[in-house]
Amino acid sequence: MSIPTASPNRPAPAPPSAAQRLVWPLVVLGVLLVWAYRPMLATFADKWLNDPQYSHGLLVPLFSAYLLRRAWRAGPLQARPRPLLGYGLLVAALGLRVVAAGLLFHQLDAVSLLVSLLAVCLVAGGWPLLRRAGPALAFLAFMVPLPYELERNVGQPLKTTATVCSTYLLQTLGQPAVRDGNVILIDEVRLGVVDACSGLKMLMTFAAFSVAAVFLMERTRFEKLMVLLGIVPIAIASNVLRITATGLSYVWISDPKVTDLLHDLHGWLMMPVGLALLALELWVLGRLVVVPGDGRPPQPAAGPGPGLAPVAA
Repeated sequence: MSIPTASPNRPAPAPPSAAQRLVWPLVVLGVLLVWAYRPMLATFADKWLNDPQYSHGLLVPLFSAYLLRRAWRAGPLQARPRPLLGYGLLVAALGLRVVAAGLLFHQLDAVSLLVSLLAVCLVAGGWPLLRRAGPALAFLAFMVPLPYELERNVGQPLKTTATVCSTYLLQTLGQPAVRDGNVILIDEVRLGVVDACSGLKMLMTFAAFSVAAVFLMERTRFEKLMVLLGIVPIAIASNVLRITATGLSYVWISDPKVTDLLHDLHGWLMMPVGLALLALELWVLGRLVVVPGDGRPPQPAAGPGPGLAPVAA
């Protein structure tokens, strides 16, 4: 009876890499975390669906998943688990959950979810895995609505700034605009800058887009920092342009149906205007920042002029 032997021409199957061995444990732990936090996620989903200020929250998990897939395909991963640190963070996340449940503070519960995800990365792959998955986990913070007190404390200064800047711009355009609190008076027109016009929605959505652009673009750290610092000024500028255009519409057009249509249209145009300003910022930064070895053709070395040959010694 002959014993079958492996064919010498058949290559042995390659052992699974560290990244492949981590797939199913991470998937199982991720499913368990989603199940554990499903009440909080359901509350946030209701906010995403019914509050235009946080409508971008529906896209945040999808973009984070894209970042994870991109990090997964970046190359081999040398896993170095840190179980003690990871389990310590899991205990801290459990403590945050207990406090959040006692206070009915959903945002604190969301923080505990992010801490739990960090702990899972440390237990499964250590710092190498956390560095890979860090951008995707950090971007998940944009799915968390702001607490009410923070919304009010941020929204009121934004509303005041938008009113002052819009009044000045209308005056610059030749309109007899006068500010009365958060109301802009233009002859017989009273343009109230209410909470919905504070620009907080634009700020939150544009911040998510800008951070996503920073994660994706291949630029210097200085350029990425400038993009992040430009989030608030660009959001305010877009809101001021919206309020100014709305004020001019009410001055020039008397038909209420047309003015209502233009009011909604100007609100929809805020994001395209903000993205256009972001593109302009990137274009200016691309002209100002010069990186050595950025692919430009090398300059010819100094030598004999055309038609002259070097003379041999």
